[in-house]
Amino acid sequence: MSNPLAKLLRVIPAGTHLVIGGTMVLGAASYIQISIAGHALASSPRAAVSELWSLVMTVSLGLFFPIEQELTRVVAARAVRGEGVAPVLRRAALLTLGLLVLIGGALALGAGPLANTFFGGDRTLVWAFAGSLVGMALVYLTRGILAGLGLFNSYGISLALDGGLRIVLAGGLFLAGSHSAVAYGLVLAAAPLFAMLCTLPATLRGCRPGPLMPWNELFQNMTMMITASVLAQVVVNAAVITTALVHTDTRVTFALLSAGVLCRIPLFVFGSLQPTLMTGLSTTATTGDRAGFRKMLVQTCAVIVGLGLAGAIPAVFIGSWLIHTFLGAPNVLGSMDFFWFSAGTMCYMLAMVLGQALMALGRHRWQMLAWLLGTAALVAVTLVPGLVTTRVEVAYAFGSLVTAAVMLLTLVQGVTKRSSGPATNGAAAASALENV
Repeated sequence: MSNPLAKLLRVIPAGTHLVIGGTMVLGAASYIQISIAGHALASSPRAAVSELWSLVMTVSLGLFFPIEQELTRVVAARAVRGEGVAPVLRRAALLTLGLLVLIGGALALGAGPLANTFFGGDRTLVWAFAGSLVGMALVYLTRGILAGLGLFNSYGISLALDGGLRIVLAGGLFLAGSHSAVAYGLVLAAAPLFAMLCTLPATLRGCRPGPLMPWNELFQNMTMMITASVLAQVVVNAAVITTALVHTDTRVTFALLSAGVLCRIPLFVFGSLQPTLMTGLSTTATTGDRAGFRKMLVQTCAVIVGLGLAGAIPAVFIGSWLIHTFLGAPNVLGSMDFFWFSAGTMCYMLAMVLGQALMALGRHRWQMLAWLLGTAALVAVTLVPGLVTTRVEVAYAFGSLVTAAVMLLTLVQGVTKRSSGPATNGAAAASALENV
C-alpha cells in the first residue's frame, strides 16, 4: 500500500500506458485551468466560470460519456466477429447530434433563467456552455470508436491533446491579460474539438463497411447507463451547483469548487486506469473466473482506500493553504470542509469500482438503482437546516456512501442472481457473485 498506483497498475491489463498518461494530462489541465482563471478573474466572473465548468462536466459526462462506453462495447464485439463498424459510427453520430439539437433548443428557450441563475446574467456564457457540450460530445464519439477498435495510442493522444490545449489556451489568455469569463469558458469548447479533429483520420480509417446496425444494439443498456451517469455527475458536482442556487457569496462558490478539485486528485488518478479495469472485470466475469473477479475487485477497492487516504491527509491539514496559493481561492474553508470532501471522494471512487463490477456482470439496472438511492440521500441531507457549505459537503459524502453500500450489498448478497445480462450468462454471473 506504500505505492498505491503501482499496485493498481498490476491489477489492470497491460498495454494502455499512453491512455494513462493522456488522462493524467487531462486531469492536470483541470487544475491548471481553474488556477489560471482564479488568478485572472474578479470574484463574480470567476464564480461564473466555476459554475460553467461544473455544468459542463455534469452534462457532458452524464449524457455523452455513456455513449463512448457503449460504443466501446459494441465496436469491440463487432471487431471480434470481423464485422466493419462504419454503421455503428453513423448510428452513434445520429444519436449524438440528436441529443445536441435537443440540448441546443432547451438552452435557447431557457437562456435567460440559466444565465441569471448560474452566470450572473451573462448570456454569452450560455452559448459558451453550448459550445463546450458540442466539443465534448464529438470527442466522446470518436473515443468510443478508438477504444472499441483497440487503437489506444490514438485514444491517449486525444486525451493528451485535449488537456494540453486547455493548458496552452488558458495560459495564453492569462499572458495576454484577458479578464473575460467567456474567453476562459470557450477553452472548454475549443480543446476537445481540436482533439477530435486531430484523431478523426485514425477513427475513419478504422471504420470499414459492415452489416447494418439495428438501433437496439446501441440502445440495449443506454437508458440505464445515461441515467446512472447523470446521477453520478450530479452527486460529484452538486456542492458547487447547489451553493450557486442558494448562496449569494461568489467567494464561497469558487472556494468550494477549488476544494472539490483538490480533493478529487485521487479520482483523476483512478480515472486514468478505469478503462482497462473495466476490460479486466468483463473478461473474468464472462469466462466465469470467480476467483479472478473477486481478487481484482478486492485489490482494486483496497488500492482505492489507499489512494483516498493519500489524498485526504494533505487536503485536511493544508488544503486551505493549497487552494489559496495555487488556485487563488479565498480563505473561507476549514479542515472539516476538506475532510468531508475527501471522504466523499473515497466513497465515490468505491462506488465507481463497484458500479463497473455490476456492469461487467450485466447488471446495469442495479447500478442505476444504487445511484438513484445515493442521489436521494444527497438531496435529503442537502435539505436539512444548517450552514449551506456543511450541508452540501456532508451530502456529497453521504450520497456517495449510500451508493457504494447499495452496490456492495447487491454484489455480496447476490440480489441480481435472478436475472441475466448481456455481458455474461446466468451461470457465470451467479458464480461470480457467490464469491464476491
